Amino acid sequence: MGLNIKEIIPRKELDIDTLKGKVLCVDAFNAIYQFLSTIRQFDGTPLMDSKERITSHLSGIFYRNVSLLSKGIKIVYVFDGEPPQLKSKVHELRSKSREIARQRYETAKKEGDFSSMRSYGSQIIRLDDSMIEESKKLLMAMGIPVIQAPGEGEAECAYLSKSKKEIYATVSQDYDCLLFGAPFLIRNLAVSKKKKTVTGYQEVLPEIISLENVLSELGINQDQLISLGILVGTDYNPKGIPGIGQKKALDIVKQHKTPKEIFESLREKIDSLSDKDSFDWSEIFDLLKNPEVVDEDFEFPPINSEEIIKLLVEEHGFSEERVLKQISKLKEAEKLKNQKSLSDWF
Repeated sequence: MGLNIKEIIPRKELDIDTLKGKVLCVDAFNAIYQFLSTIRQFDGTPLMDSKERITSHLSGIFYRNVSLLSKGIKIVYVFDGEPPQLKSKVHELRSKSREIARQRYETAKKEGDFSSMRSYGSQIIRLDDSMIEESKKLLMAMGIPVIQAPGEGEAECAYLSKSKKEIYATVSQDYDCLLFGAPFLIRNLAVSKKKKTVTGYQEVLPEIISLENVLSELGINQDQLISLGILVGTDYNPKGIPGIGQKKALDIVKQHKTPKEIFESLREKIDSLSDKDSFDWSEIFDLLKNPEVVDEDFEFPPINSEEIIKLLVEEHGFSEERVLKQISKLKEAEKLKNQKSLSDWF
């Protein structure tokens, strides 16, 4: 579902050119879901091949990453492993949301409402095992390392960003990465450059968030930030505590300081939650502060043009001309990997 603390998090616009030569750790599931939800046809259905197999994820991975690699950016994709049992609540909510969206999509389809069809169509998405394996295969063929996390991909991204000096930042749309301790979080890097709003199209600009700056400006420490997230609602307790929004949660954690004091002050509210919404704050706190991660090394594999063509052109019917053009860009981008940006020299 994603942590909703957007209103209180300081951020700044990011010039993509400043990322040349830097290694970015991408939360794979988050990125692929973005591709599946945004790369769609006019009626809301995803891109498909002649056998009606979904290809939106492959299109996003290929074309958008080629664009980033062409700017001299180095990319590593981290895939989710086994989710914690506590995440079953958010999986249940997502399943219900998909079913509601599917029903509304069918209604919009009968009425010929293409705008609603596109809106509801993007909410029906589901990432299955075959999509995951194809995504990994394509990434490796493009020269992009793939890391399999033991648990949450965003937790592994945060850990690698903290522990490996060659990794500059974590790339994800989710603020949860900050709770896991990612030093820098980059948002809107590979998403569509424009999104539709009620007033028209709005430009979506890349942004960077510094965890150190977040803690400094909010006047809290990492434990308080984690506590704030739990109050608002995480993937482990999706509804949080009703009546406590972002700003109120910030006031509470600043007033009571330690996690134990924070949640003891709200004991009555927590105890009054229904069985399905109740949670053990200490269990969630430990999952966020001490997630299951692995110290994984990685190397950038060589580009495998034959594998790219086999998967995209021969298997899924992508335009051979377009794919070959992108492969040429990939090979040019590979030459940039060993080049340093001006900032690296000073």
